[in-house]
Amino acid sequence: MRIWDLSPKRLCRSHLLGEHRELHAIWSVITGNRLGYSRHPETLRWRGKLKALYLRHELLVQEMEKRGYNHKSPLEKRFARGKAVQRAFIDSRKEQRVALRKKKCGCKV
Repeated sequence: MRIWDLSPKRLCRSHLLGEHRELHAIWSVITGNRLGYSRHPETLRWRGKLKALYLRHELLVQEMEKRGYNHKSPLEKRFARGKAVQRAFIDSRKEQRVALRKKKCGCKV
């Protein structure tokens, strides 16, 4: 489970769509008070920052639409509360770029 802290335009198709799917999972866990993945580090770092997670989703959607994908899974804006900026990182942006480079997947890092 991962939400990248890099620009969505840098992500390959696989990572862009994968992050979108995982973002929805985190959103669902937090807004629905679900137990599955509730203690996962990626989920924990977004607690109290649903506004930032919502804004990240919007960036992903913009990039998806730019690439011609049909987006049909909006988030409920009424839950977008808390901090608007995510400043907590599991891995630094530099470490994230290195990890993506190692995957040799087509991400522009």
